[in-house]
Amino acid sequence: MNIRKGKITDMPAVLALIQELAVFEKEPDAVVVTVADLERDGFGEKPLFHTFVAELNDEIIGMALYYYRYSTWKGKTIHLEDLIVKEAHRGTGAGLELYTEIIKQGKNDGVRRLEWNVLDWNEPAIRFYEKSGAKVLEDWRVVQMNEEGINRFLIEE
Repeated sequence: MNIRKGKITDMPAVLALIQELAVFEKEPDAVVVTVADLERDGFGEKPLFHTFVAELNDEIIGMALYYYRYSTWKGKTIHLEDLIVKEAHRGTGAGLELYTEIIKQGKNDGVRRLEWNVLDWNEPAIRFYEKSGAKVLEDWRVVQMNEEGINRFLIEE
């Protein structure tokens, strides 16, 4: 297995993994991002995200997508948006290798915090993260506003 930085030519495989994750998270119709979006937004002068991919026999079997954020308390941080391994390749160590690569990236970049979300029903992931030394925050809630909410808010303002 090879873990490497994602390339623009990997984006069709990355999108397929994103779609597989959406199915796993019980949101199969939620993905609207396209390969063109990923290519435009992840590559160029100011990429909005970065990826690592896990490759086995020239097949991308997993990926981690992350981007930089800024904390008013900690400074530069990394947000791990998604880490997914194809179902057929789970249990091979690919997820741990991708996770390790993200942590190394954070260390190399001098960030003071890595952060991500985990669904409360994903007990295996929660146990894995806690065992690795990560802290699952029970008292914080994720807040989101979708496109419809944005439009509605701006109309009512």
